[in-house]
Amino acid sequence: MTHVEDLAGPNGLLLRHYRPCEQARPLMVFAHGGAFVLGDLDTHDRTCRRIADACDVEVLAVDYRRSPEYRHPIAIEDVAAVLRWARPFAVAGDSAGGYLATMACLRLRDAGDVLPAVQVLICPNTDLTLSQPSIAEKGSGYTLDADFLTWAISQWTPDPADRTLGSPLLVADLRGMPDALIVTAEHDALRDEGNAYGQRLAHAGVRVIHREEPGLAHGFIQDMDLTSPAAAAAHDRLFDDIKTLIHR
Repeated sequence: MTHVEDLAGPNGLLLRHYRPCEQARPLMVFAHGGAFVLGDLDTHDRTCRRIADACDVEVLAVDYRRSPEYRHPIAIEDVAAVLRWARPFAVAGDSAGGYLATMACLRLRDAGDVLPAVQVLICPNTDLTLSQPSIAEKGSGYTLDADFLTWAISQWTPDPADRTLGSPLLVADLRGMPDALIVTAEHDALRDEGNAYGQRLAHAGVRVIHREEPGLAHGFIQDMDLTSPAAAAAHDRLFDDIKTLIHR
């Protein structure tokens, strides 16, 4: 990277800014995964660098506040605050970060604020009730365990009522949301809710590019390219799609 800088954002949030060259590029805000309880700027540093380099974009990573110390909806408010502050072209996230990215967009839409043009959701959590079939089908023996996910969501939303109200898949009206790139994985417990969310966005008139990557598991975006040719190829497809959406 030509430029990597840690800085303070709104409300003192820690941010990390990546720029792949001297010239300004379109800005993407990135929210890391980690089931609402794990992850930080360092866990996703390589991922953010690769996105910035491969997609010719600036990336602004957000160290949002995590549960159990900070519960729903604090992390959504953190990401929404950064979107209002930075006015990025795109917002992205993996897993819980994908959830936060799209929920922050819903917050901005409902408040009448300026939205990013694009949302990039990688293996996103969209149904906090964990009601989709892939939770049981793929929730054991792969990279994301359903028991851990149940525990993590209970830390994020101790009140079960918040799991329905706080699920993007269950939002009544998804009209007016940004164009979406949604990538899910065949062997991911979150596969079905990500697929269903893409369908709901499309039915609401949102432009959606959706792909379910065969043979891959949850978290494939996180360094799996180093050991899996299939994951490396999926990364390349993801980067190509991001470039198409941002540099159109």
